[in-house]
Amino acid sequence: MRAVTWHGRRDVRVETVPDPIIKEPTDAVVRITTTGLCGSDLHLYEVLTPFMTPGDILGHEPMGQVEETGPEVRNLSPGDRVVVPFQIACGHCWMCREGLPTQCETTQVVEHGMGAELFGYTELYGAVPGAQAEYLRVPQAQYGPIKVPEGPPDDRFLYLSDVLPTAWQAVEYAAVPPDGTVAVLGLGPIGGMACRIAALRGAGRVIGVDLVPERLRRARADGVEVFDLRDAGSREDLVEAVRATTGGRGPDAVIDAVGTEAHGSPVGRAAQRATELLPRDWAAKLTSKAGVDRLAALRLAIALVRRGGTVSISGVYGGMADPLPLLTMFDKQIQVRMGQANVRRWADDILPLLTDEDPLGVDAFATHRMPLDEAARAYEMFQRKEDGAIKVLMRP
Repeated sequence: MRAVTWHGRRDVRVETVPDPIIKEPTDAVVRITTTGLCGSDLHLYEVLTPFMTPGDILGHEPMGQVEETGPEVRNLSPGDRVVVPFQIACGHCWMCREGLPTQCETTQVVEHGMGAELFGYTELYGAVPGAQAEYLRVPQAQYGPIKVPEGPPDDRFLYLSDVLPTAWQAVEYAAVPPDGTVAVLGLGPIGGMACRIAALRGAGRVIGVDLVPERLRRARADGVEVFDLRDAGSREDLVEAVRATTGGRGPDAVIDAVGTEAHGSPVGRAAQRATELLPRDWAAKLTSKAGVDRLAALRLAIALVRRGGTVSISGVYGGMADPLPLLTMFDKQIQVRMGQANVRRWADDILPLLTDEDPLGVDAFATHRMPLDEAARAYEMFQRKEDGAIKVLMRP
């Protein structure tokens, strides 16, 4: 089959690799009809390279048709149309029953001290072959895949794999009070969808912050009050501008949808790039013990949120030695919630919204649709934010 493989920093290729097969009785093989390119994939493209191996298959946003199932997968049949969550979870352990499939005790990557395995996402999460491919082996298929109806185009349901539950959890964790104000930092796929969900769920005001013109225009068209980072003389100026519109207090909640590659963090960027000069094993050890993030977005969230408010983090961070302003966080009594989205926990809440009325605008959410064979160009375009690329879908 053809698949998108990793070969180094900013080096992805579409190659022919062996077809996946059933290995365990709880496996399924899915023929991919559409797969997404996620901002988290760019972390592998740029930052988390010490934990990658040349030839790793990328991608974690798949949907398609079931081709084959193992004998213990009784809920699926060949031909079923499914969306596959990005994490691999069993559905029956204590963590899964508590609504935390990202912490699944069956698939936790214990040797690295990490949570549940993820598709296409470094050795820290099991080095499981990913979904930017013609076919995908799905472990724990008795629980993970979500059956969806035939008929509507893939765009209607694909985002159940990651974008929708991640944005939904970000809003849930933000705990925006009725008619309250939430600020969303980063208006890419997750941040943009979080704005829509927050408004749908009753936020009185939604404020968006970014510096990419296309993202700002799209959010403004959604009714979001936008602030352009390029117009702010400093972080302090932006904080004061937002506070001035919120009675001097700041937003009730702030969602950080940016993560480790935030603009405006030159020291963090330099530290991340320094690992490229080391042998892979050394770089991995150094990153796992003393890795740093670009913290501009998180620091902005902490500065923006009102006293007693909530910071919800959906952007991916990976640092082990990040200096955080704990005195400010403690003094302001900030509540912080974060983590990978628990897809199956939120799927039943989201599915009723994927109707013909399309209140979340999923049908037109993608900005680009490309053949899988053009994956290298898709990654480059998305990473450079060229041609208005906000959400890219690929079809094998």
